[in-house]
Amino acid sequence: MTTRRSFLGRTTAAGVMAGLAASPPAAADGTGSGALAGDPAVRRGRARDAIVAVNSGMRAHYAALKSDLIARLGPVLVVQNDARGGRFTLVHDGTQESLHPVGEVFELAKSVSHVPLGVFSIIAPHLSDRVPNLPGADRIDPHDLRMVAFKGAATTDWIVPLREYADTLTAARQQLDQAGIPPEMVVSCARVLDGALAFIEVSTAAGSFDIRSFEDFSHGVYAGIRTNMRYAAEAQIAGVQGVLRKWRARIGEEAWRDLYTVVLSQWATSELNQNSIIIRPCMNPAKVATHLIDLPAAEPLSDPVFVALDNLARIVQDNIAAELVFPSDRAAADALKGPQDLLADEILDQLGAATPGAAAYSAPAGTGRGACPVARGGAASRQGGTAHDL
Repeated sequence: MTTRRSFLGRTTAAGVMAGLAASPPAAADGTGSGALAGDPAVRRGRARDAIVAVNSGMRAHYAALKSDLIARLGPVLVVQNDARGGRFTLVHDGTQESLHPVGEVFELAKSVSHVPLGVFSIIAPHLSDRVPNLPGADRIDPHDLRMVAFKGAATTDWIVPLREYADTLTAARQQLDQAGIPPEMVVSCARVLDGALAFIEVSTAAGSFDIRSFEDFSHGVYAGIRTNMRYAAEAQIAGVQGVLRKWRARIGEEAWRDLYTVVLSQWATSELNQNSIIIRPCMNPAKVATHLIDLPAAEPLSDPVFVALDNLARIVQDNIAAELVFPSDRAAADALKGPQDLLADEILDQLGAATPGAAAYSAPAGTGRGACPVARGGAASRQGGTAHDL
């Protein structure tokens, strides 16, 4: 869930209020003092600073409330997605317990399944920037391909790193039988590793490859990847459901009914996230729509629990504030409670877009205002905004 407004973060309310107090006091007549006191630009600047200080004061008090609320949140389940199936933390009654509940088969199955992506990452800059005649070619954006294939096919500096990666694959292939994994998974992993090693051997010997040869390799190992995915999913379901049953019994049904879950992931896995799918049916069905929160993050977080609780505190206090700040405007209240920006409806109205995501781009027909025409009509042409414009 992306932050829809900017806040003070970890800055303390006391520090902000001290900064406000340190501002030079205005003269009794409100115009200040000195040679420039009568300058309209100076008066306008001071007036605007005074207005902005109103919002700074709000932010300081908002941050103070959030800081106090973080310590009182619970029960909360924080899930940080990672290569091992997720680090789970239960926050309850001032205590925290963290563990990785998913069995090792999950990580092993996914590790081998990622081999084609590893090969691709080495050779991608050296691909041709022309879209080939392949199944799904119409789904490849030519501009994206040109950006990824930025070195072109003329250079061969991919050979050394690809051979080094082959050494890593070979070591794994030679020890598959000793890993203690299911026999069917040994076969599927061998299929993936053997396919990759064959592609690398042929490509490095010839000093060339193309998108079609890579596609032949990736297609050839796909059945093995599907088998690995089945084993990974089974391990994850068993592990996550097991720890949820354990923690549910510990805190009791009454507390579990109010459980919040914050799942931290990268944007690419934030929708239909694997852990969210498993956790959803284990939560209170009456509250899961509002209490299961997927929170995308650009990079792995150094303190995922704090980030989860910090965002959750904002959500919880906004849930209450929304109904009290906007008691007569349900749409505005819903916007404050959810991921929608408060100005979203007004901006859509003024842009003439009936729904979010409506087409807005048109090829430039000229310069200046005509280059990005905005159709206005109806209420969008009015001068004033609605009562809840913030």
